[in-house]
This record gives sequence, C-alpha cells and structure tokens, in this order.
Amino acid sequence: MSHSHFSKNQSASKNNNEAPIKKSMHPRNKHNAKYDFPALIATSPELKAFVETNQYGNESINFSDPLAVKALNKALLAHFYDVPFWDIPEGYLCPPIPGRADYIHNIADLLAITNEGEIPTGKNIRGLDIGVGANCVYPIIGHREYQWSFVGSDIDVQALKMASFIANNNPSLKKSIECRQQKNEENIFRGVIKPQDEFAFTMCNPPFHASEEEATAGSERKQQNLATSKSKKGHAYNELKGVKKLNFGGQNAELWYEGGEIAFITKMAQESCEFALQVQWFTTLISKKENVDTLYQELARLGVKTIKTVDMAQGHKISRFVAWTFQANVNL
Repeated sequence: MSHSHFSKNQSASKNNNEAPIKKSMHPRNKHNAKYDFPALIATSPELKAFVETNQYGNESINFSDPLAVKALNKALLAHFYDVPFWDIPEGYLCPPIPGRADYIHNIADLLAITNEGEIPTGKNIRGLDIGVGANCVYPIIGHREYQWSFVGSDIDVQALKMASFIANNNPSLKKSIECRQQKNEENIFRGVIKPQDEFAFTMCNPPFHASEEEATAGSERKQQNLATSKSKKGHAYNELKGVKKLNFGGQNAELWYEGGEIAFITKMAQESCEFALQVQWFTTLISKKENVDTLYQELARLGVKTIKTVDMAQGHKISRFVAWTFQANVNL
C-alpha cells in the first residue's frame, strides 16, 4: 500500500548569517513568519523580560529556559487566538504552538477530502484529542481557527483540571471543550468515546519513549543540546517539547508508554476498529519514521483500505501524521 502525501516545500533557510525562517509550514498557519516580538509584547507585556538579542542580531528568547518558552506560548495564544488566560503547572509539557497549529490545519484539509473539497467548520464538527494534556493547545487552536468543538481525554486528573480551567476561563473557548478522564491506562478510545458520540476526527501526539528511564535520558539530552546551541536557531522552539532545568518536563503519561510509540499506535489502530462508525478520520502523529510502515501493515491487517501520510515541516524539523478511515470510496 503506497503512502499518499500532501506536497510540501520542506526546504529551510540555509543562510548562516541569519536565523532560519519557517518557510514550509501550512499556508494557513499564522506562524509562518518570524516572531514579531514587539507585537507579542504589546499583547503580553510579561514576555518582555525574556526577550534578548541573539547571535544573528535578532530578538529572540532562550529556548532552553522553560519560563521563557511558557511566556512566549502565553503571548502567542493571546495575540493570535484571543486566549488571554493560559497557564500550565510546573513539570507539564509546554508544546510548540506553530507545530501544533500545523497539525490542526492539515486535519482541516483532510476533512475537506470527505466534504466535497470544502473545509467543514462550526461547533457540529467534533474532534477528539487523545492526551490533551494540561496545555489544551490542540482544542484551543482548532476551535479558534475553525470553530470546531472538542473532547480532550487524558489519564492524568491534574492535567484535565488545568485544561478545563483554561477552557472555562476564556470566553472564546467556553462550552466548546469537554474534558474526559481515561480511567484505564490499557485503553485509548475505550471508555472515552460514548455510544452516542460522533467525531469528525481524532488526533494524538503519542508518548515517544518506552520507559521512564529512556524518557529522562532523552529529555536531559535535549536540554543539553538546547543549552549548548542556546539561541543558535532563531526558531528552535519547534524542537522543544518542554523541559525543566533540573528534571524533565512532562508527566509519565505524556512522555512514555510501555513498548514505546509503536506499541501505543498499534493499540490505537486495533481499538479504532470498534469505533469505525463513530469516527470519520483517525489520526496520530508519528515521531519515528520507521514506525509509519509498521502502522500501515497493522491497519492493512485490520482491513483498513484508506490510509494517508501527511508530511509536515517546521524549519529543519520534519514530522508527519498518519490518517485512516473506515469509510468506503474515499478518493485520495
């Protein structure tokens, strides 16, 4: 089964005299240009304390400082998405907003395939974010960009409390985001999708590591790399999932799953069969490129006929998600 791709310009700035500009994001992504720090500071004055001039002579922040990254996130969400209140507890993932927006915009294009070429908008289009986290970023962007409504699920009660708090304390989000606890760590969709639910799509950023030890080592490596290069990349933001100076950012459920990413997405594929009539498109990010073929093989084994890989690029970072549907006669 061949992979289907959206054509993307995956080139990145190679000029060593200036910071790379993100040229290859989705065309509707509001973060295609360099960060306009004066405008962001005007919206969110607390960001000013973290802005410095980097080696290229450009304004930037220290992306190895989690407080600086959080302040940038707050400013981006307030400035671009009309979300004046946003916060996360210490130790939870602080996700890169531009990359998260790219996933949302590419899902919108995916939904258009099964909607006569038109992107469906409005509250009747429901998305399910598996592992919504304390940050609630996917539902925020999806609702603000396309007016979709969301269910966010998570196994972490504290994360859900924070996500609910964010949704309920921003007038633009109220009544559009519902949080549900996944009470059984063995399950992904089971126990979250109710018999009466219908979703246009599901989305997920799966745990990457196979154990807590692996997650700790990986996060420490990332922290060291960021500290070494510091502001070397003007937009290293997309390479930072959230780190703490002494420990690592992210709770266990956010960072690791027994068997790693491949075990998680294989389980997701198997459970998706049970909800084939309730979900139009299932999607998941895949960090390790070699896991894409394995997921395709598993989906083919399960009888899925329509599978699509969507490549995304932010600066030098290439990512992708795989989407599948049980609907017949989908023309990709």
